[in-house]
Amino acid sequence: MQKRWSIKRKPGEAEIIKLSAELNIDPVLSTLLLHRQISNLEQARYFFRPDINHLHDPFLMKDMEKAILRIEQAFAAGEKIMIYGDYDVDGTTSVALVYSFFKNYYPNLDYYIPDRYKEGYGISTQGIDFAHQHGISLIIALDCGIKSVDKIAYANTLGIDFIICDHHTPGEIIPDATAVLDPKRLDCEYPYKELSGCGIGFKLIQAYAQKNNIPFEQLMSYLELVAISIACDIVHITGENRVLAHYGLIKINSNPCIGVKTLMLAAGRTENYTVSDIVFTIGPRINAAGRIDDAKHAVELLIACTDEVATAKGSIINLKNIERKEHDLSITDAALSMIDSDPVMVARKSTVVFNADWHKGVIGIVASRLTEKYYRPTIVLTKSNGHVAGSARSVYGFDLYEALCGCSDLLIQFGGHKYAAGLTMAPENVEAFSQRFEEVVNATITDEMLVQEIRIDAELKFKQIDAKFFRILSQFGPFGPENMSPVFLTKNVYVSGNATLVGANHIKMTVIQNDSASFDCIAFNMGEYLPKISKGIPFDICYTIEENVWRERRSIQLNIKGIKTYEAMIVD
Repeated sequence: MQKRWSIKRKPGEAEIIKLSAELNIDPVLSTLLLHRQISNLEQARYFFRPDINHLHDPFLMKDMEKAILRIEQAFAAGEKIMIYGDYDVDGTTSVALVYSFFKNYYPNLDYYIPDRYKEGYGISTQGIDFAHQHGISLIIALDCGIKSVDKIAYANTLGIDFIICDHHTPGEIIPDATAVLDPKRLDCEYPYKELSGCGIGFKLIQAYAQKNNIPFEQLMSYLELVAISIACDIVHITGENRVLAHYGLIKINSNPCIGVKTLMLAAGRTENYTVSDIVFTIGPRINAAGRIDDAKHAVELLIACTDEVATAKGSIINLKNIERKEHDLSITDAALSMIDSDPVMVARKSTVVFNADWHKGVIGIVASRLTEKYYRPTIVLTKSNGHVAGSARSVYGFDLYEALCGCSDLLIQFGGHKYAAGLTMAPENVEAFSQRFEEVVNATITDEMLVQEIRIDAELKFKQIDAKFFRILSQFGPFGPENMSPVFLTKNVYVSGNATLVGANHIKMTVIQNDSASFDCIAFNMGEYLPKISKGIPFDICYTIEENVWRERRSIQLNIKGIKTYEAMIVD
């Protein structure tokens, strides 16, 4: 796929020189810091040294006092409490965290995960009825509930109180719950707004611990679950999230709980996990439980106290993950064939594909894969409970939610945000919706949005990459949204020795620039460039810098994101 390269605006030269002198670092590293609004020694020290003391007082969050008071009342009265969470990674880690913590201090707890297919996302009437039937008088809802105004009203009629712990944007009306914890509330002055759902759950247990003189050290073991939620829910890795992710990764890589260790063993690796590794190895396994079967399996694994339970639940989840992969691959292949065999679909600026027999649990993954392939707004539809359900993904800069608003008369319901959404429609509206969505996209998307962009942080010469440079660069992590791994541009490089094709379509090579040291490189899915770069001609590369570990040998490796040959001036 063709990609366009763009270089971020360089800060002022005087600023770069001043910060480099103050910190004694390479000007390129100063450029990266200035891009992150870090301009002096104090700010740099705060950034490079994430500290638990950087976490905010949980009682700064609106309704936190009410939440803790209601929990303490429930404990004192011996009430039954239910921990309720969504079926994705953020929801299941939230439930596991809050349930595991409070179980240490109170026995009368249960938890509940709604069925993806029977109940759908968020708080369900069925879940409330289950609580009522089992004598539960307090529900702590995690990663959902901020828009469940009607459901909370219904629970109130049954005498069931709710504490909502959510991180999604509220609607115009805040549910009439006992407490509503959500930093995105307009009337909430909590300093950091980008916590995950599990992050809100952590603030709840932090507040309880603080109120009841429980040492903070006893909370540290739960940070691995918060880190997993931060990674998989694609929230900003800035501020408080960066601190939580930093310590969570330390726990994962040094002493993970039994459940997380089981997932790591299944992935074939038990050390050096990054945010990206969690997203692509641990996250899909946790998600597979709810996509294919029952997300309670994931919670049971994450709260497991013995190897026997963890192994049993891990085996179930691995089987579900294998099944998920099979559905994913077969549906993706079918969708690609559907598009490639239809010239009209190929020529469109959007993709809408429908098959009544596709598995609903993986259509979001398929939508992401199709977006990667064709790089345009994409919707995958299938039949579900008499309706047609869909999962939508967008491209950078295009507001998917607004596009769906332009089709709202053809939809039963829809929700989401700029880059991802879900929708439901009547079967007879599929063709009309496909046509309308294309019309809306065609009228509002720009040609530039339809070409994937590689955002380059700075130009770099190979001679600048030494041990000190890499050591400081590594301290910019954990990497993720709003703190992505920097992408560098280096011009006029050559292949040193041989470049070889590995795997399906990847290039493994060593490159050199003038008389600098050479660097090993991996270029995924760029096999078509092999004939060009093997001719000894110079070319430009953009890349991230990472550590490669092979049989206990550690070395710097360049992960190539794009190649531009002077011969053809082709951009990838």
